[in-house]
Amino acid sequence: MPDEENIITLVEEDGKERDYAIDEIIEIDDAKYAVLIPVECFEEDEEGICEEAIIMKYEVDEKGDEYLSDIEDDEEYERVIEALEAFEEDDYDYDDDDEDEDDDDEEEF
Repeated sequence: MPDEENIITLVEEDGKERDYAIDEIIEIDDAKYAVLIPVECFEEDEEGICEEAIIMKYEVDEKGDEYLSDIEDDEEYERVIEALEAFEEDDYDYDDDDEDEDDDDEEEF
């Protein structure tokens, strides 16, 4: 279960409130984006619900307070998706390197 400070409540289009966990924050070109996962993902074993992720942009109001907003521009959204995919590929490659190093260590014994 995520920490309470990483949980936010959004009002969906149908007016219902839903809790989301901030799964990841990524910076691209001086802008910050949050990947939000429904809290139910951490509470239930339903596979389908965990495939729901929302990406929102951090904005700053005139008082300097941060808030999340929808990404309206399709090109901006695509840049964020590409960056997240690249980040995941790098993370996956890093994990593979760790496994290879472990295998090498085993051969030395």
